[in-house]
Amino acid sequence: MTADTLISTKLHMPGARPGVVPRPHLVAELEAGLQAGRALSLVCAPAGFGKTTLIREGVAGSKLPGAWITVDEADDDPT
Repeated sequence: MTADTLISTKLHMPGARPGVVPRPHLVAELEAGLQAGRALSLVCAPAGFGKTTLIREGVAGSKLPGAWITVDEADDDPT
């Protein structure tokens, strides 16, 4: 895997999966945070609980621009 491929996967939102269960009440919570002027919202849940799906749905439904970055344990080294 090249560095360009690795960087590309970290900077693009994952694709939608079929059969996703919409969570409008959680998307509304994200939107309420934006309306309240919060610059950051933290979504914290165990693996497999739909964090990525929620953020993807929230960004898709927002009129504001969104950005995506994926970080993992190896991304804590500034070099």
